[in-house]
Amino acid sequence: MSEMATSRPLAGRRIVVTRPVHQAQALARLIEAAGGRPLLFPAIEIREVDDPRPFLDLVDRLDAFDLAVFISPNAVNRAIQPILERRALPPRLKVAAIGGASVKALAGYGVSGVIAPRERYDSEALLELPELAQPAGMRVAIFRGQGGRELLGETLSARGAQVEYGECYRRGRPELDPAPLLAAWSNDELHAVTVTSSDGLRNLFEMVGGSGRGHLLRTPLFAPHPRIAETARGLAFEKVIVTGPGDEGLLAGLIAFFSARAEKRG
Repeated sequence: MSEMATSRPLAGRRIVVTRPVHQAQALARLIEAAGGRPLLFPAIEIREVDDPRPFLDLVDRLDAFDLAVFISPNAVNRAIQPILERRALPPRLKVAAIGGASVKALAGYGVSGVIAPRERYDSEALLELPELAQPAGMRVAIFRGQGGRELLGETLSARGAQVEYGECYRRGRPELDPAPLLAAWSNDELHAVTVTSSDGLRNLFEMVGGSGRGHLLRTPLFAPHPRIAETARGLAFEKVIVTGPGDEGLLAGLIAFFSARAEKRG
């Protein structure tokens, strides 16, 4: 392999980044550093909840809880600031998060000692940790978006915990013109799509419209979780690659895939 291919393994590759606008830049920078060209096309939008009162009521009662779980970086950013504007986090309150990005987001607000899985970033991995194995009698606040997965709350409840949800944002489908994607596909200049949620993937499928769906389904799709990959296969994507978690996992998956292709051609 040439020195250029080693130092810039994504050279000549244009890659769609579908993260929400406020979260897309980190992955875009990683792709650029590897020689690729990111095309930002946010397929999900994080919006305010229609009625914040239930969330704020929970915030005011945090002293009664033993554990606060933050489902995602969006949950951190949408919950912590309003919490800290109203009060301090209770000293005895333990904090848990699904993955590394959420832990990092919490650290930005001065929250440390967070309980979190280190390898898989999902509810199942969090539930496997010893700190959540026997939560009987615990009061748990789960901060999440509206309509999130029920697995974590239902499992903790089945184990004897008292669970309440603090829904602090809602997901929406952006109103974007798919013309940049369609033009890139028409010119054979779009080589991969990255997705980081099943909701975002379904939105993208709708957003590209009938004229873009065939192109989309033929483009290699990179997802950092098997559950997203399962959604993609259900939509009939032809090539689905499951990567490691987070932006670093997506980047490593992209590099491995395109490096292998370059070696075959060479």
